Amino acid sequence: MRQADLIVLGAGPAGTEAALAASAAGLDVVLVEEAQAAGGQVWRAPYPGLALPKPDEDATAGAALRDRLVASRVETHFNARAWSVNTLPEGGFRLDAATESGPLSLAAPRLVAATGAVERVIPFPGWTLPGVVGLAAATVMLKAQAVLPGQRVVVAGCGPLLAAVAAKILASGGEVVAVVDRASRAEWLAATRHLATRPRLLARGLGWALRIAGRRVPVLFGHAIHAAEGQDVLEAVQVAPLATDGSFAAAPPRRFMADALCVGDGLVPGAEIPRLLRAPMRFDRTLGGWVPQVDAEGRTSIPGLFAVGDGALLRGQAPAVHAGRLAGLAAAHDAGRSDAAAFAQASAADHAALATLAPFAAAVSRLMALRPGAVRAIAPTTVVCRCEDVTRGMIDAAFEDGAREVNQLKHFTRCGMGPCQGRSCGDVAAEILAARVGSREAAGCWTGRPPLRPVPLADLLGEFDYADIPIPAPAPL
Repeated sequence: MRQADLIVLGAGPAGTEAALAASAAGLDVVLVEEAQAAGGQVWRAPYPGLALPKPDEDATAGAALRDRLVASRVETHFNARAWSVNTLPEGGFRLDAATESGPLSLAAPRLVAATGAVERVIPFPGWTLPGVVGLAAATVMLKAQAVLPGQRVVVAGCGPLLAAVAAKILASGGEVVAVVDRASRAEWLAATRHLATRPRLLARGLGWALRIAGRRVPVLFGHAIHAAEGQDVLEAVQVAPLATDGSFAAAPPRRFMADALCVGDGLVPGAEIPRLLRAPMRFDRTLGGWVPQVDAEGRTSIPGLFAVGDGALLRGQAPAVHAGRLAGLAAAHDAGRSDAAAFAQASAADHAALATLAPFAAAVSRLMALRPGAVRAIAPTTVVCRCEDVTRGMIDAAFEDGAREVNQLKHFTRCGMGPCQGRSCGDVAAEILAARVGSREAAGCWTGRPPLRPVPLADLLGEFDYADIPIPAPAPL
């Protein structure tokens, strides 16, 4: 088993910056990432050998981050699927992952969980049709694979990623037939003064909006997807206006012919590691849901465990960079590589930057927060858990049968027991149950268990034959 001073799980902006900061401070750092390169969702690397058009701002920033990582002393493991994290009896953590070269086991007294966020999609009839993809999946296609999600695309959901995806599709030669935003014009206007605290990003967003307007794409504020239509693949999308609580208003839907629908209704922190290790959690709707309780440098109450980036609190890419640096510096300080004065001096700029970025991050998080009315509008026959084909009606029936908490709901229905382990359905399923039991706190959250990701058994066993199997001596008669 490889021993290190610090394990960092996740090589997005937060995790990579944590690894770089800790390594520069003298720690032996191992960075583990499921993707083929560092960068995360925002700075996702193109597939090797793929020629992309002229790099944009995100591509340039991602390439610079990867160059810094290559030049550092950080040991990296990419295409590594972490499936288990445990605390050790003597203190510290053990991480097990499946890699292309076989099983990987690591141990360290400190671990930074920078596992990013999971996209939320509020279910609607037809959302399981081929041609319906998440906004995050669309960005992977566009940034890493140079592939359009479709030729005639509806882009729907909430948050700034709507405009980013729509503009990227247009720039790549696709047609956007409509942009459907859950937020109203009034909500965007109310957020403007906070968004203006980052004028460069605001200008970038206005550039996306101008590109969309220049192509005369309909932008429907205060609307959401009512249904997706098609026999074997997506053929059309129904769009309807929303009431102030997020439920559908009493008005007929509009219909758009489309062969692709890119939809994302906000993000949920991927706080799997803190949940798995039983770190205290709290529910905050504007931060994406259940988030670990952390201090200013990302420390949880479990000694040595840090949670940073969107896997801890939904704040976006720029705050994730500074939060990652703070966690890396704090890990080095806790390991005795710097005294209190040196740590305070080294971390001051990142603390100040986070305070400056907070108003923008909070405004965006509010725009993406889950609206209770949106979940109330889900029809009884609509599938909520795609892995196990659990419908809204089955969740309501489980409540009538006595399920009062999400783990009971899982037991009654198998909701959340499929390959995604509740990452896709968990937030919405819990919201449905919370409406019956009174609050999200009462409904609770999934109990974390390994494996964190589906892993083929062959990846864990490696190469062996019968001669390698230890056979105990027969017991005496």
